[in-house]
Amino acid sequence: MTLRKTKLLSLLLLAGCALAPMSAVADQSAAAQSFTDWPTLTPARAPDAAMEARIARIVASMTLAQKIGQMTQPDVRYISPEEVTQYYIGSVLNGGGAWPAMNKHATVAEWAALSDRYHDAALATDMAVKIPLIWGTDAVHGHNNVSGATLFPHNIGLGAAHDPDLIERIGRATARQVRATGITWVFAPTLAVGENRRWGRTYESYSSDPQQVAEYGEALVRGLQGDLTGDGDVVATAKHYMGDGGTYNGQDQGETRATRAEMINRHAAGYYSAIEAGVQTVMASYSSWDDVAAGHDYGKMHGSREMLTDVLKDRLGFDGLVVSDWNGIEQVPGCAKAECAQAINAGIDMVMVPEDWKAFIGNTIADVEAGRIPMSRIDDAVTRILRVKMRSGLFEHAPSESRYNGRAEAVAAADLAREAVRKSVVLLKNNESALPLVPGEKILVVGDSADSLSNQTGGWSLTWQGTENTNADFATGATLLQALTAQFGAENIVYSRDAVGVDVTRFAKVVVVLGETPYAEYHGDVRFPAPVQYSHRRPNDLALLHAVSGKGVPVVSVLYSGRPAYVNDLINLSDAFVAAFLPGTEGAGLADVLSGGPYDFTGRLSFAWPGSACSTGEHEGEVVQFARGYGLSYARPVHMNPLPLPPTPNVCDPVG
Repeated sequence: MTLRKTKLLSLLLLAGCALAPMSAVADQSAAAQSFTDWPTLTPARAPDAAMEARIARIVASMTLAQKIGQMTQPDVRYISPEEVTQYYIGSVLNGGGAWPAMNKHATVAEWAALSDRYHDAALATDMAVKIPLIWGTDAVHGHNNVSGATLFPHNIGLGAAHDPDLIERIGRATARQVRATGITWVFAPTLAVGENRRWGRTYESYSSDPQQVAEYGEALVRGLQGDLTGDGDVVATAKHYMGDGGTYNGQDQGETRATRAEMINRHAAGYYSAIEAGVQTVMASYSSWDDVAAGHDYGKMHGSREMLTDVLKDRLGFDGLVVSDWNGIEQVPGCAKAECAQAINAGIDMVMVPEDWKAFIGNTIADVEAGRIPMSRIDDAVTRILRVKMRSGLFEHAPSESRYNGRAEAVAAADLAREAVRKSVVLLKNNESALPLVPGEKILVVGDSADSLSNQTGGWSLTWQGTENTNADFATGATLLQALTAQFGAENIVYSRDAVGVDVTRFAKVVVVLGETPYAEYHGDVRFPAPVQYSHRRPNDLALLHAVSGKGVPVVSVLYSGRPAYVNDLINLSDAFVAAFLPGTEGAGLADVLSGGPYDFTGRLSFAWPGSACSTGEHEGEVVQFARGYGLSYARPVHMNPLPLPPTPNVCDPVG
């Protein structure tokens, strides 16, 4: 049985459903269907006999050092083009906060020029057959490392749009942005099914619904990859394989305590659709998997042959390359940053060793020569790497052979991003028609986040954590304050960061922009047992709301956040409340829906919203304030009574 025959929507088991026999699957609705074992997939691309023969000849001609070089991926901060030639390097990447000459404001042309240098270096080796280099980048909400590039809403917001076609179009636009800089490989989409709001990467998940993750994953792969060989196409990556969104207590890089059925039908859902859509690379997860109920600990994904080879490659039929995460091999017991025979034997084909790549090459050669890694495993890894490079056209066309190469205008996609923002924000409350804002009225705008592109874009924006940025660093876009000023006129908008000394009663409306400061993986975790209450972590924003509420003037609150968080206290102080998540550079899209006109709120939550400080997901017994799918609109006005305010404990009990 293949997924092609049943269609993607017939593979998913929603949390808590019982597994059904395979014979019964065809008779069930999509929401109840499930697998009892890992399915057999039909990837979009069948092997090409002539290509496979060509690859085999190249591999047979290579020395061991040349093969290991192909398997090595350093960061551009730690390797020169000359070293690419010397060590036969197969790939480079730029981590978050890596730019040409370490200039945050490097131009698109400067990015493309650096790509040319690495490309030329890879073709300058003494190998009998020259093998092109592939450069990878974390373009996870647009080409987010590049100053001047339009940044789209993060995945959590896009999930609220419930629009796979929009996701595919964003994939196409992102691919063009990336090709403009001479890069041809994107580390996206993230296919995590986010289960615990403590997780600092919650905003990288589209939804807690595996069906939506699967639909979106397929759409983004199609958008990014196109037919793979076009001058606006890039190689996509399904990540992080697998279970990264389900770790215990939401701890990043932690342990996913899931049954085999839950892993097959929940956490794997996005990989099925991505593989069938033809995704060419898969990135291993830092996390571990422990099927506690069955007494089977699979260990770290980076070191699990059962998951990387037996399941992913053999059972699911994935024939592309598996890449490790940043120094991910180091987390496998007994391994180090620069050596891990177990990870390679498990099925890692390309190893991301940003800094210690020279030591890795030497150690891996020694491991092969000592018999700790079979040569057959090395040959398989190199075969897979060459297959991806050939399929993506790198052997025929240099990255610079693109109509977008070096063109600054190719990284702009403001209209599409503005549309995405309009569709991805969710109206949680709107009493007494506090919204829409009315032209000609005096509006007071308050809050640090109102004029902060950093808070508006979040993590993975110019830098890894998204910190240490100013508005000028982005070189494009508009903050919400700027967008409201442009839309309603400078004479009608007054901004006060903290509302101190301002007579609120002089205004018709107050717009309070609340926001988390940026964070990314690991650093963004809310560590158990701390409560997950927004005002507990951002008391200044609660004080700001108290300063402007209760004055007889409607208060409209807009929240930037990378996760649904308990905010009943903030909602009760607001007449209208908008969950804007992390909308990216185009604040004008948010201004569009706040002002009504032709635009209504269409966003609907793709995660349940918690109703207590210790509720972090959708497990049994947790308090949910707004269910997944909730969202108001101007067309459907609903009056909200004051929400309950359960006490916030100093520490939380474990849930789920």
